[in-house]
Amino acid sequence: MTDGPLIVQSDKTLLLEVDHADAREARIAIAPFAELERAPEHIHTYRVTPLALWNARAAGHDAEQVVDALVRFSRYAVPQPLLVDIVDTMGRYGRLQLTNSPVHGLVMVAFDLAVLEEVLRQKKIAPLLGARIDDATVIVHPSERGHLKQALLKIGWPAEDLAGYVDGEAHAISLAEDGWSLRDYQRQAVEGFWAGGSGVVVLPCGAGKTLVGAAAMAQAQATTLILVTTTVAGRQWKRELIARTSLTEEEIGEYSGERKEIRPVTIATYQVITRKTKGEYRHLNLFDSRDWGLVIYDEVHLLPAPVFRMTADLQSRRRLGLTATLVREDGREGDVFSLIGPKRYDAPWRDIEAQGWIAPADCVEVRVTLTEAERLGYAVAEADERYKMASTAHTKINVVKSILARHPGEPTLVIGAYLDQLDELGAALGAPIIQGSTKNREREALFEQFRRGELPVLVVSKVANFSIDLPEASVAVQVSGTFGSRQEEAQRLGRLLRPKGDGRQAHFYSVVSRDTLDTDYAAHRQRFLAEQGYAYRIVDADDLLGPAVPDVG
Repeated sequence: MTDGPLIVQSDKTLLLEVDHADAREARIAIAPFAELERAPEHIHTYRVTPLALWNARAAGHDAEQVVDALVRFSRYAVPQPLLVDIVDTMGRYGRLQLTNSPVHGLVMVAFDLAVLEEVLRQKKIAPLLGARIDDATVIVHPSERGHLKQALLKIGWPAEDLAGYVDGEAHAISLAEDGWSLRDYQRQAVEGFWAGGSGVVVLPCGAGKTLVGAAAMAQAQATTLILVTTTVAGRQWKRELIARTSLTEEEIGEYSGERKEIRPVTIATYQVITRKTKGEYRHLNLFDSRDWGLVIYDEVHLLPAPVFRMTADLQSRRRLGLTATLVREDGREGDVFSLIGPKRYDAPWRDIEAQGWIAPADCVEVRVTLTEAERLGYAVAEADERYKMASTAHTKINVVKSILARHPGEPTLVIGAYLDQLDELGAALGAPIIQGSTKNREREALFEQFRRGELPVLVVSKVANFSIDLPEASVAVQVSGTFGSRQEEAQRLGRLLRPKGDGRQAHFYSVVSRDTLDTDYAAHRQRFLAEQGYAYRIVDADDLLGPAVPDVG
């Protein structure tokens, strides 16, 4: 027995003692292959899942490294059956390979004949395959490359895709060289992606994912389709590409609700390409409108289902997914793995922070005690109304005012999920509101005023979760969210992490109603941040409202 920070259990859960001197080193060691499940104050619970192990394997980690990390940091002897299971699970990746035969085209090659026999007897897989060439090789219909990878992952035999990619239509793109260069981790991210040909790069908000995309485009030297969450995000991509690459405005098209331009580099919103007209996804033909050499999926954790279906047919194109978190609230991480590609690069947020590339953040949960009337209303409310009642409690208004008073003059975002609550906050704070119905032109004007310091406070709905470049925002106050969404928490904190001109710290407040579902969902939301090494401090709202309170920042 050693005094390690980790307790490894036979049910594949890992308990990490947060206050242990080696906890941070252990967390970094297990992050590539373990997923955080619960993050209370002193003990964090991780789980080793097959998908996490296969992602680790695809990223270059082998079973020996995983076993070594567990044995090195474990307080007690690691259960031997768990170690055997890890070796076996990681060994499943790559026993089937997709490759190109000069004679037969796309084929699946098995390095274990028993596995091939098992796969061939699967009713959902057999129709995706052609003739058997020899004992170990089967022809694959090229149009079924993505569907086959999905099906194989579901039965626990993830295929390694080595079939390569078409170059697509050539188009000259180079990075501008005017006083800037890629950071080391951005360069490593591009190298990791290009070595694999397709896959996902995970970087914190504010760490320059757009530049990773631009560098991948310069490597591809080909026409590129970029998929983004909103028109505002798309225009930010366009501005950044014009500033950082050789591309001109005429070479970049916008495919949105307002414009339908198809150019060598085309930026399209998920919303417009998944819009149905008379029951059909008519804009999905954008994927076939040019011979794309690269497809970039921004915020890949938000990829809509129809885009997954189209991506299954795009397996011969290089695909780059960019995200701050691989967590998907719909549980479709496996589809990201099989259709976009495995995780090729992942940088822990705190490591990037330590290098000075993103701002340090102080995360505070402010617990609010509801009034007697609010508590009674909550107690008798129907189950499906309770979360909204707790999230939008009027008592939170004064708490938000108190938080803003602690940060006078600092650029502040007040973020919520319910429009009536945002209206109330906007009126109480004398601040403009940006929500889904706010026109793009008005949004961009308000964001620009905020960037210039003319608007110290903005009240925003969930539109602020996605790809909004607000480099000077240094305070965020979250009053309500989408239930227990971890991905939303990551996006909202990310709005603050772009480095500040004066090096100041970012402050992220979450205002939560005590003894309600609001508290339960907040704990779930915070799991992602705990996984990245951020710790929430919990303070009482009464302390914030008091006359003489030490600064929590």
